Amino acid sequence: MSLEAAATPLLAVKNLGRMFPSGAHRFGGKGNLFKAVDNVSFNISSNETLGLVGESGSGKSTIGRAVLMLPPPTSGSVKFEGTELVGLPASELRRTRRRMQVVFQDPFAALNPRMSIGAFISEPLEIHNVGDNPKVRGEMVAALLAKVGLDPAMAARYPHQFSGGQRQRIAIARAIALRPSFIVADEPTSALDVSIQAQVVNLLQDLQAELGLSFLFISHDLRLVRHVSHRIGVLRRGRLVELASTAQLFNNPRHPYTRRLMSAIRFPDPVSERSRIIAADIEAGMGGGPSELVEAEAGHFVEMPV
Repeated sequence: MSLEAAATPLLAVKNLGRMFPSGAHRFGGKGNLFKAVDNVSFNISSNETLGLVGESGSGKSTIGRAVLMLPPPTSGSVKFEGTELVGLPASELRRTRRRMQVVFQDPFAALNPRMSIGAFISEPLEIHNVGDNPKVRGEMVAALLAKVGLDPAMAARYPHQFSGGQRQRIAIARAIALRPSFIVADEPTSALDVSIQAQVVNLLQDLQAELGLSFLFISHDLRLVRHVSHRIGVLRRGRLVELASTAQLFNNPRHPYTRRLMSAIRFPDPVSERSRIIAADIEAGMGGGPSELVEAEAGHFVEMPV
């Protein structure tokens, strides 16, 4: 069976690969290519959140950027709303990007310190000729600030005048300015205080319900991914080792690496703590040879050796 989440997915990623030069190869010499992402396939439906989880260096952010063509993958296919993005001419890709946006991990680096937040949010409107004049765009910016829970009167202020949580709200306002249908949320809460993380996650979920957004939600935090995702994909060393609905994955994790990740979650329950899986006991079950995703049960895919 296919890895589709629906008959006509919003985003269809097939056999995605991304390689980077390493060693002398980076400077034009003979060297090796590092395979950051290896043969990854998944689909995302309209109004769905697919969580992508794995340890640091597993390729999560590389996949998020590759589906946005930032930069494009070195192999595979990315179809968005039925259009193949790999190899798409720049002019057509620019039009498509109105419907695909990203919220980056670090709100301190995402904002331009030399631009007021009003100008920052208005910039994509100007680039894509949305709004008849600066006054209309200013009204749109005010509405966007209000939608993310900020005072529209703050539009004239600069990034250094805001907290981390407020900056991430500003970045989200810019991301939804062009009314996209799909957003890559690349660890959008990891740089924030715990007390602020829940507010940002709740905001994203409210916007999803209101605007019909789909998310690729990238995180290393299984508890957070469990809270926000309809389905979850588990990455290990650039390969997708398990893909299932959130309930299936947490009720019956099948891949040893998934179980290893879950064993690291601490719960305030002595009974569950006593039954935690020891990572060393399952490490032997994780091979590195050729493999493919096999449907172990309806909608639950697991990496198996071939």
